[in-house]
Amino acid sequence: QIIKTRPNVTRTSGAFLMVRGTERYLFGDCAININPDAEALAEIAINSAITAKMFGIEPKIAMLSYSTKGSGFGESVDKVVEATKIAHDLRPDLEIDGELQFDAAFVPETAALKAPGSNVAGQANVFIFPGIEAGNIGYKMAERLGGFAAVGPVLQGLNKPVNDLSRGCNADDVYKLTLITAAQALHPSDLGLFPLGRGF
Repeated sequence: QIIKTRPNVTRTSGAFLMVRGTERYLFGDCAININPDAEALAEIAINSAITAKMFGIEPKIAMLSYSTKGSGFGESVDKVVEATKIAHDLRPDLEIDGELQFDAAFVPETAALKAPGSNVAGQANVFIFPGIEAGNIGYKMAERLGGFAAVGPVLQGLNKPVNDLSRGCNADDVYKLTLITAAQALHPSDLGLFPLGRGF
């Protein structure tokens, strides 16, 4: 509330950098917005693209759902479809697609069947969850079952770098998030383009 969000940003959100060996992905929002509407979800996607670039990830953004291109129905699906359209309208330069199930977003063979012709499906590296429940569960499953290191949450959209730590964090988590926050502070103009090296 003191630092406030950047101009044209209406809310902050929390993204996790997921790292396993040379693999690097971004999950958002897993920490702040409980049930974002379509406009909020679009803004989260755009801010997550900025964060991804900070970590050297050229964003290919998947708007996640339990449906892929009309395979399922419901208010949540409609929200993700609308959020994708809004994000496209606001940032036509970004590679973003939805609604996509995770397998269609991540697995090339599944993408070819479920979302042929998509420039994101099967190769996504930024995953936008439809709500905090899915995001929080998703990153913790990737961390505990998939062996990924979850760094964050990195708070997005603020005028100054402020980041958060889970109550379940360890010393290594504190170290990594401290490095990220310091890099953001040193390079505010570009949000601290951060080449992850030792310790990541």
